[in-house]
Amino acid sequence: MVKVPDERFAPHDVEDEQKQEMLPYHSKRLADAFRLTNRMPGNKYSSSNLPGTPRTRLERLLRERELKRFSRDSNEGEGARTSHDGGARQDVQASKQRLLVVANRLPVSAVKHGDSWQLEMSAGGLVSALLGVKEFDTRWIGWAGINVPDESGQKTLTKALAEKNCIPVFIEEEIAHQYYNGYCNNTLWPLFHYLGLPQEDHLATTRNFKSQFEAYTKANQCFADVVSKHYEEGDAVWCHDYHLMFLPKYLKERNSDMKVGWFLHTPFPSSEIHRMLPSRSELLKSVLSADLVGFHTYDYARHFVSACTRILGLEGTPEGVEDQGKLTRVAVFPVGIDPDRFIQALELPQVKDIVKELKQRFAGYKVLLGVDRLDMIKGIPQKILAFEKFLEDNPDWRHKVVLLQIAVPTRTHVLKYKQLTSQVHEFVGRINGRFGSFSSVPIHHLDCTLDFHTLCAIYAITDVALVTSLRDGMNLVSYEFVACQAANKGVLILSEFAGAAQSLGAGAILVNPWNVAEVASSINYALNMSADEREKRHHQNFLHVTTHTSQGWAETFVSELNETIVEAQLRSRQIPPPLPVEAAVDRYACSNNRLLILGFDATLTEPLDALWRKGNQIKELKHKIRSDLREPLRKLCDDPKTTVLVLSGSNRNALDNNFGDFNLWLAAENGIFLRATTGEWMMTMPENTSMDWVDSVKRVFEYFTQRTPRSHFELRETSLIWDYRYSDAEFGRLQARDLLMHLWTGPISNLSLDVVQGSQSIEVRSVGVTKGAAIDRILGEIVHNKGMKEPIDYVLCMGHFLPKDEDIYSYFELMLPSETPTSSSSQVPTPFGTPTAGSSAAPLKKQHSLSPGKKSSFIGESVLDPMMGADRMSLLEGSSLINLQAENYFSCSVARKRSKSRYLLRSSDEVLELLRGMANHC
Repeated sequence: MVKVPDERFAPHDVEDEQKQEMLPYHSKRLADAFRLTNRMPGNKYSSSNLPGTPRTRLERLLRERELKRFSRDSNEGEGARTSHDGGARQDVQASKQRLLVVANRLPVSAVKHGDSWQLEMSAGGLVSALLGVKEFDTRWIGWAGINVPDESGQKTLTKALAEKNCIPVFIEEEIAHQYYNGYCNNTLWPLFHYLGLPQEDHLATTRNFKSQFEAYTKANQCFADVVSKHYEEGDAVWCHDYHLMFLPKYLKERNSDMKVGWFLHTPFPSSEIHRMLPSRSELLKSVLSADLVGFHTYDYARHFVSACTRILGLEGTPEGVEDQGKLTRVAVFPVGIDPDRFIQALELPQVKDIVKELKQRFAGYKVLLGVDRLDMIKGIPQKILAFEKFLEDNPDWRHKVVLLQIAVPTRTHVLKYKQLTSQVHEFVGRINGRFGSFSSVPIHHLDCTLDFHTLCAIYAITDVALVTSLRDGMNLVSYEFVACQAANKGVLILSEFAGAAQSLGAGAILVNPWNVAEVASSINYALNMSADEREKRHHQNFLHVTTHTSQGWAETFVSELNETIVEAQLRSRQIPPPLPVEAAVDRYACSNNRLLILGFDATLTEPLDALWRKGNQIKELKHKIRSDLREPLRKLCDDPKTTVLVLSGSNRNALDNNFGDFNLWLAAENGIFLRATTGEWMMTMPENTSMDWVDSVKRVFEYFTQRTPRSHFELRETSLIWDYRYSDAEFGRLQARDLLMHLWTGPISNLSLDVVQGSQSIEVRSVGVTKGAAIDRILGEIVHNKGMKEPIDYVLCMGHFLPKDEDIYSYFELMLPSETPTSSSSQVPTPFGTPTAGSSAAPLKKQHSLSPGKKSSFIGESVLDPMMGADRMSLLEGSSLINLQAENYFSCSVARKRSKSRYLLRSSDEVLELLRGMANHC
């Protein structure tokens, strides 16, 4: 049967004790609560029912939620018993985790009066959502929103804001203008709401866009400076919205251990929209520096992962986005409100007075309500036109229904917003003139911001709420309306393009705001809805609003952030540490007989950015050694104490073309072919290995190459590779899955072959063909050819090898003295054709000799010449001349963090630095 090794990363098991050491932040109070719950008889989370340490991420999150709930109940009880002294409150405050909320604007607006500052609460969805967050010791960091150039003014404002737990970020006026009004509101906001990019009509505009982007990066640096200044170990840093997409990167550059989460409150557009942005890659990479990335809905999260996959060429997983072992978690966190704040407000005498007054004012009318910012995406014109269509189609409802439209002014200095305001006013005047009278008008339109109590009262007397957003990240007006409707049981008409539609869709009437007739029909349906249906719909929505609160939203996000750090620490244990270059060079200089085993692709070639590579497929397919490596490599090759071996999966021609003028050894096609550059090619493949399978596999590869644009396959002398790295990422992955099914059920179903899955490639080769299996034969031939007498006392083995070929690292690990700890999973790589214990492959005759092979790249020709006699067996055992100490063995993975190697080099740039250091000692 065919063997299909899983080349994808599977984290090793970690002891429970190690997990316990890295559990998320818990206060002493929570730890005490945990011990208490385990002792409580009958508790469903007692130690008799749950293991002592949660083993999975979900178990840890559930355990943490239970502990917090128990702690909150305990705190409330203690607070009631010790209210006469302030010590309890201080203890509770000390037990909370510090949360640094970083947003573009502070939750308060500052107005200067003489030498003092007056602070007023700001309006906005983020402020509304976070008002109810009480579980954390929260500090809010943001731009003050005004220019304070003098140092004394900055000090007094900072002191005033400190009383509100706010920390200001001061930005120069011109930078703030280009950052906020320029790049944020003129570029990112329209694009994220599917309005496209601003039109460039001449070069001056292009230069202006560039300066806005530079201001955006500078402003993000200012935020990073303030956060770093106030950060304390253990804090969770929560960055908000598109204004701060560079902030995660800058924070991680300052402190890689900082817990950083980033949350987007707007929609994230599809990858086809996002790819229009000139700075698309930089923004995505910066956001991926965060540990956790959050969105309101699954659609937004899916679009983000798709953009990272299609634009950056990274791998999207159910957990998030992965880049060489570094996982950025991407998850969905629908925001909520603090419903108790609205429910309790309805009981206040001043609110009841307003409710009574409004009911008298609109007695005999059904009330429709719209509360929106006066913004292009809110769909106010579409809402008014739909209401006009409803009045036109239903004359019986005229003078019986009224639309209250509260339009909160925003960006009043921008021409487009002025035009929108004029358009709305024109619509309102026309409809009121058409359907109104001296005593009443159908539309009451207010361009203003209402105070909280008045807004709650209007919510309470409303019969139908109209939310017709064209694009909206969430829209919390719908939540606020539901929270205030316990008595009235009003109906919610909600745009399907608002994020809230995925949360409240079960109880709301979902509409397409662009379909005016549909919205008008929905208004009629809502006004005529039976009391029973209104009750059921309201109950469904009210249950969601009261259980998915802003407090729960923040707790869930921070809990996931803490847990993501735990998972990252566990995963980082599988990532090799950086190579100590200085130590590797020093040990090289002190050794007498050195062996350097170097990979080729991505090790000695030019580093290529994924995006740049997408447009240079032809250029990259021509593997070429980087020019600045030639000189240090030549010095190493000419050193009589150093043997250099280039071990690659590439064919013989590629190695000949790049290294033919060096004095080194070449091993092509994973060690199948071997030669010194001064000699002829030899073959290490056993004589009875059959290649009859090639034609049938080739036909399958040809078929899928034709069906998958920009894919290609390579026909080597001993293997075939289908590569789809240049194809559309998602389509290529689907095609690869289909191709594997064709192989497994067809041409190779009963053959002893290995199917090796790379990140974006599929290779079919004979069983046992690996670099580790070939190295013993290769070393034997090198020792014999060079007539080595002195044992090899230094080995450097590095390359961008597939996981299957990393058995070469294990080969040398087993050569080390027995007291050196090695992985228990390491196995001795066997020569080609010799199955390991438990292998299902038919045993083949073990061959220890090499033979010259014909220099042919066509498999159909006879390249399997008879093997030479076995009388050279003892001479060709390379391991007999290895005397290696642990400090003289360096195995390095290049640009592949998931590796069994001892060390890591991030790119061929670091390879160049290492080889240059060694060459200086030749």
